Amino acid sequence: MELVFVTNNPHKVEEVQNVLGDKIKILTLKDVNFFEDIPETGQTIEENALQKARYFYQKTHRDCFADDTGFEVEALNGLPGVHSARFASDHDFEKNMFKVLELMQDKTNRKARFRTVIALILNGKEYLFEGIVNGYVTQQPLGSNGFGYDPIFVPDGYSQTFAQMSLEQKNKISHRARAVEKLAEFLKKNLAF
Repeated sequence: MELVFVTNNPHKVEEVQNVLGDKIKILTLKDVNFFEDIPETGQTIEENALQKARYFYQKTHRDCFADDTGFEVEALNGLPGVHSARFASDHDFEKNMFKVLELMQDKTNRKARFRTVIALILNGKEYLFEGIVNGYVTQQPLGSNGFGYDPIFVPDGYSQTFAQMSLEQKNKISHRARAVEKLAEFLKKNLAF
């Protein structure tokens, strides 16, 4: 069976393919020659994931899934959240990260979480899967691995930021990995493989 991941990010595809094994072949937008700009104008992470999956499905009628992720800081009322990639500057991870640190300067509550939502459209039906990892915001960036807010986030139960961990370590406990596990369980149960 083939399933289209509504993304052009090869790292995400590799991560998902790893979890799903060889029973389902994951294709990217590039693999299926889909080069349109897909809107991401939702007010929530769920809306964005659904919007991306629906847009692709309506154009192609192919089974697919899309994801969206947000970094949510409790003391900032859940910001940057759905605006994580564009919080201070469009896709400038460093500026976005430093804006969070600046806003957190006088805050004692440093609780934060990463949250990923995957929207799956299978035979025209929609399903949502969520993955969350809780933790806290550091005082300054630590580590050089990962991307985005990884250098300022320490997951609960650990003493290192995501950016200080190896990719394998991070992928075992990450929000995306948790959402993908739920997706994989659903597909295995419903597609009987």
